[in-house]
Amino acid sequence: MDDVVKTCPFSSLETVKTVERPSRDEAEAAVRTLLRWAGDDPDREGLQDTPRRVVKAYEEFFSGYRESADEVLSKVFEEVEGYDDLVLVRDIPFTSHCEHHVVPFVGKTHIAYYPAGGVVGLSKLARLVEIFARRLQTQEAMTAQIAAAIDEALAPRGVAVMVEAEHMCMSMRGVMKQGSSTVTMQFSGVFRDDPAEQARFYTLLRGAR
Repeated sequence: MDDVVKTCPFSSLETVKTVERPSRDEAEAAVRTLLRWAGDDPDREGLQDTPRRVVKAYEEFFSGYRESADEVLSKVFEEVEGYDDLVLVRDIPFTSHCEHHVVPFVGKTHIAYYPAGGVVGLSKLARLVEIFARRLQTQEAMTAQIAAAIDEALAPRGVAVMVEAEHMCMSMRGVMKQGSSTVTMQFSGVFRDDPAEQARFYTLLRGAR
């Protein structure tokens, strides 16, 4: 059986835990069971290939379990001509899945940090968001994981992460409230200790609106 890399919810430290994964046939059989439980016939023409498609989609939705944040942030550029001011990447889109109902939550992530020993390629920050988003998640944990990964890889003077998302578990089921947005934040270093730095972060985000 394949192994899965699991991640501690509030750290980028990836603790390897061996998980016995079912075979593809077993996974497809589970989808057929759910289709029957929902009240439909998995053998009818429109659903015959659905188990295969669902399992293939899950491979994409949850590809973050097979990727490492440490690898993505491993290349640090130290030749930055003395630049030590804010680096901010706004509006990184993502789609994740709630670990409670396995339905999507969709939104944007904003990341800022003050370099100390170097910077990473801007696309790596977007890739970092994808790694954590493509796992079963809570928004709170994902926010903390992104911040912790940057802190660990770059040892910057401070990190700020804000995630804004709409949760389908609120809009499609339960309270059925469409359009509500959830905002989570995680600060470290100067952002945590200096309210003026938090205000600067917020001001720069508002300026993008």
